[in-house]
Amino acid sequence: MEVTSVTSKGQVTIPKEVRQRLGIRQGSRIEFVLVGDHVELRIKSSPTGVPDSGFGMLKSRRAAVPADVDPATLLKR
Repeated sequence: MEVTSVTSKGQVTIPKEVRQRLGIRQGSRIEFVLVGDHVELRIKSSPTGVPDSGFGMLKSRRAAVPADVDPATLLKR
């Protein structure tokens, strides 16, 4: 179990292992519930559509190459 500090603004950092295990990421909505003498953290929602890769995130100014182009035809002989 990791221990973190509370900042002057009342903020804490959720340890990376806990965030990864629970799927907490930027934009996640968290609920704090008092239960007796402790607090439970509950995930209300997480952003959807997190890409597995960065493919398609960057846009090019160049025209797209048609899918049926044979790269071998581009080689000079």
